[in-house]
Amino acid sequence: MPATTASAPSAATARAVIMACVMVATLMQTLDTTIVNVALPYIQGSLAASPDQITWTLTSYIVAAAIMTPPIGWLTNRFGRKNVFLVSLAGFTICSMLCGASQGLTEIVVFRALQGVFGASLVPLSQSTVLDIYPPEQRGEAISYWVMGVVVGPILGPTLGGYITELYSWRFVFYINLPLGILAFIGLWFFLQDGEHRRGLRFDWIGFGVLGLALASLQLFLDRGQLKDWFGSTEIIVYAVLCGLGFYLFVVHLFTARSPLIPPRLFRDVNFASGLAMIFAVGMLILATAALLAPYLQILAGRSVIDTGLLLAPRGAGTMAGVLLAGRLSNRVDPRMMMLVGILLIAATLWQMTTWTPDIDARQFALNSIIQGFGLGIVFTPLQVVAFATLPAELRTDGTALFSLLRNIGLAIGVSVTSVVLIQETQIEHAQIGEHVNAFNRSLQSGGAYLFLNPTSAPGIAALNAEVTRQAAIIAYVDDFKLLFIVSLLMLPLLALMRVSKNAAAGPPAVD
Repeated sequence: MPATTASAPSAATARAVIMACVMVATLMQTLDTTIVNVALPYIQGSLAASPDQITWTLTSYIVAAAIMTPPIGWLTNRFGRKNVFLVSLAGFTICSMLCGASQGLTEIVVFRALQGVFGASLVPLSQSTVLDIYPPEQRGEAISYWVMGVVVGPILGPTLGGYITELYSWRFVFYINLPLGILAFIGLWFFLQDGEHRRGLRFDWIGFGVLGLALASLQLFLDRGQLKDWFGSTEIIVYAVLCGLGFYLFVVHLFTARSPLIPPRLFRDVNFASGLAMIFAVGMLILATAALLAPYLQILAGRSVIDTGLLLAPRGAGTMAGVLLAGRLSNRVDPRMMMLVGILLIAATLWQMTTWTPDIDARQFALNSIIQGFGLGIVFTPLQVVAFATLPAELRTDGTALFSLLRNIGLAIGVSVTSVVLIQETQIEHAQIGEHVNAFNRSLQSGGAYLFLNPTSAPGIAALNAEVTRQAAIIAYVDDFKLLFIVSLLMLPLLALMRVSKNAAAGPPAVD
């Protein structure tokens, strides 16, 4: 859509409405990646499902969204951005309602998969729309507002999901999308202009098939690996082989096909290629940290769901503050410097978390969360600007789709890897601590320890095992925080690869 197609007031009004609509669409999609997690036990009980079965409500959504993200560029070129956007919004909203009304496990798994199919395009189309409708000098600030939906959604998802489930019902976790979807649909229907349609464009079925195989196998490998004891299971080995084979065939096809699913020219842009690596790392940090802190507060610290939600909320507030500040400074400060400051803040807070114990003061916890969220905010906004600053306009939709895909893969891998480290390190530390817990340990032979932790009685053994497990888990969480600290530092070298032109802060050239 042209940046200036009507009189100034009407163009500004149209941009404002479209901006609000794409922010709502983005928030809907990103919220649904995490808001359901807290409600899973309630859904499981309501639908009489096993723990293994109920996880498919998450897996089906993530797999379907991952598979349908790469073709978004082709769909937009073939059918037009407006048409794809409206169909995606309508489909996502309808499927959300069907998920909330589900009466059985099969129904909710199928509807969640369809929700992922329609929701895959919401974030990439929202980002490319924002880049197109604003002139270069306004793109930095505009992107900062849009980024709030991308970053804050996954962070606030568990908190919002907990409140809705606790106060109403798990079904309202899905019903909440109805008013948002209707408002966004109406706004885009009236104000978003359509682009060109390339009706003769052929679809790369081979590339889509092998990439879809790789992404689906990767997600199943991550989701079911811990449950099936990883490579001790034939099922997991099959997923690993299919994932490796799918990615290998896709890379070969990418550089040999005439019209591949993803244009190879995307990877020749150093800024964009570096941005892909960085958004993957940021994706790991965004969700993995939140996924670790919720059980840390509830299980180890013994806090209620409400208290946990209140303690996690400041991270979202810090993120919003960082996003807004980065947007205001986008035309005045080198975006690489903002990212550097943000990465250092994230790394500092993660290092501080390695010193935590479950009795941490609420104020210290909240301050750390605010600073960490602020760091994420001032990394994410300039990253969007720099990554697309030198990318040709005709590749923008494909680029935003690939950007969204790498972010989602980072989210999935971050949660999976930290979960594996937590479980395995807990087992290892439990064994090591247990070596020193026996009837010959003098600290257990007198006083209160002898009364409550007597290793010669059944109640004492049970109490000892619970305490050893708790201490082992505390150490395992520290190891996870150290891992995320290393991931944050790995982003620093990528800044040296990025180049900022004179007008980079303003973004890529306007689409005329």
